[in-house]
Amino acid sequence: MTRQETRPHAATKPARWAADTVATMREGARLRLDYSARSLWRVDRMIEDIRREGAPRAAVESVLRGFGAYAGEVIVRACGAEWWASGGEHWIRTPDGRLWDPIDEARRCFGGHGSLRLLCMDALAGRSVRHG
Repeated sequence: MTRQETRPHAATKPARWAADTVATMREGARLRLDYSARSLWRVDRMIEDIRREGAPRAAVESVLRGFGAYAGEVIVRACGAEWWASGGEHWIRTPDGRLWDPIDEARRCFGGHGSLRLLCMDALAGRSVRHG
């Protein structure tokens, strides 16, 4: 049986990758990421721009990991999801029990078949909304 870790241990690496991505985008690209669901359209667009430039996937793997971790942190902060890790892979579990892999979604986005913004919308669709 594979050992699984939950937050805070499983969150250590992805939270750091996300924070590094926020800092890198602010410094290098002058792009402000504020951990809001709305900010993910900028991330999707940035990944699309990198793909259009023809960068080899191996060259941008750590960038994609950072963007995916950032999207995961957006979901974690918005709905109280938790990071989980097993076998070197990281994913999040939303309070409704669903599992999401934002890092793989960033890779899919680079391949032209994914969207971190839509992943976030889907993940947050299951959260309970308080009225009042």
